[in-house]
Amino acid sequence: MNLEDLVFKAGDATAPPKDPKDGIPKQWIPGWLRWPVRLFFLPFVLLDAAMQKIAHLLIRPPYKQVGQCKKRGNCCHYILIRKPKGFFGWVFTLWNTQFLGFYNRSQEDYENEGHKVLVMGCRYLKKDGSCKHHLLRPMVCRKWPVISSFGYPRRLKGCGFTAVPRSKNSPLPIIDDKYFDDQKESPSSE
Repeated sequence: MNLEDLVFKAGDATAPPKDPKDGIPKQWIPGWLRWPVRLFFLPFVLLDAAMQKIAHLLIRPPYKQVGQCKKRGNCCHYILIRKPKGFFGWVFTLWNTQFLGFYNRSQEDYENEGHKVLVMGCRYLKKDGSCKHHLLRPMVCRKWPVISSFGYPRRLKGCGFTAVPRSKNSPLPIIDDKYFDDQKESPSSE
């Protein structure tokens, strides 16, 4: 299955995906070490989030986000993280899996925007679709859905958010569930 099909499947899903065949792997770094480290980095994460908001005020994205989260949890089951390389890649993977609580949902490599990515899941998602550790959530979760200053917004179908062009006269499409249905039905331009 390619990444595009996986994303459409995730958007259409009405139930959480099955856990990996061997179950969600245990974190081997103990909690008494994980949580103080995450608390130490929290001010830096919050500062980064604030600076990104200021940047969005200075460089207005072409889209604005409307709607609210439906708490389906699909975005938490399909987190795309760039596949790292080398020693720093190992540290990045250690940080994401042992400290942030993500786990590999698939052993398959996917390609997204010219980069190899891993499809991760989050172990802190509760049955009701909310996060057990909402205040300490990672930056990837704080920024989702992504409305960037350049390029198209990124969101999952059915999440509750819609990306609407900021200008009423804009030729940009509205990125909503109908947009995803139209994209899936249109033939590929390759």
